[in-house]
Amino acid sequence: MTTTAPPVPTKRMPLTAFPSPKELARAKRARDRQSRTKRGMLLGLLAWIVGLLFVSPVLWMLLTSLHSETNAATNPPSLFAPLTLDAYANFFGANSGASPWPALINSAMASVFSTAIVLALALPAAYALSIRPIKKWSDVMFFFLSTKMLPVVAGLLPIYLIARATVLLLIILYTSMNLPIAVWMMRSFLSEIPVEILEAASIDGANLFTIFRRVIIPISGPGIASTALICFIFSWNELLFASVLTSTQAITAPVFLTGFVTSQGLFLAKVCAAAIAVSFPVLVAGFAAQDKLVQGLSLGAVK
Repeated sequence: MTTTAPPVPTKRMPLTAFPSPKELARAKRARDRQSRTKRGMLLGLLAWIVGLLFVSPVLWMLLTSLHSETNAATNPPSLFAPLTLDAYANFFGANSGASPWPALINSAMASVFSTAIVLALALPAAYALSIRPIKKWSDVMFFFLSTKMLPVVAGLLPIYLIARATVLLLIILYTSMNLPIAVWMMRSFLSEIPVEILEAASIDGANLFTIFRRVIIPISGPGIASTALICFIFSWNELLFASVLTSTQAITAPVFLTGFVTSQGLFLAKVCAAAIAVSFPVLVAGFAAQDKLVQGLSLGAVK
């Protein structure tokens, strides 16, 4: 008689609890947050690296200007050489007697006055082309753009023959050079202003001058600041017209800077000190208007 073995008891496996949809969504959001954090850290690190690459020549020029001529001309460069301000003293005429102040004043006058005239002319033009558009406004914008297509050298000889080298001549030239850019920029800024605000001001009895002063200028302030800064930089850095047309009475800072490259050689410390001193007003203006510059450049970029 055969006997059957008793059945082996089977151990029941516990049922696995599946996550709820809310938990799945919460876990997905956490993973997305971690990935965005890592991506942001990588982009931030890349931005710092790119920024340092752009700033490193300026820092190198600043360090070279604080060295003596002997230490600045060594190869390889002596990074830990003693620091001195002799190059800046030579630039401001402590030993040579050649003062850079007339050139700096001429550049400041030409840049500031031309920028003010450009803004005074570009604001009404941009208002007419954006808020109160005229017929065939695109043809007008193309005309402004076509004025930049003429090579600068082509108009240099006639101006040299008929014009007299003065700061007033530079103001007129810089105004004509920067006006098309200013009109294009200001039109993109003014086109972002809602027309309803202007209509409400007009219904309240405000005339055109009041609308400009109390509505348009405050709203488009960042755009005006960025346009003014760009026009100032273009005027301050202009070299071709200034070097050919101006004489000793109207010499500008970039022309004065080129005078440090002589047949006697290139004095690196002195040239770097001069470049830092000439670039200092532009750097100060850029840092002073940094927040408005960012707002202005992004004002007409996204609709």
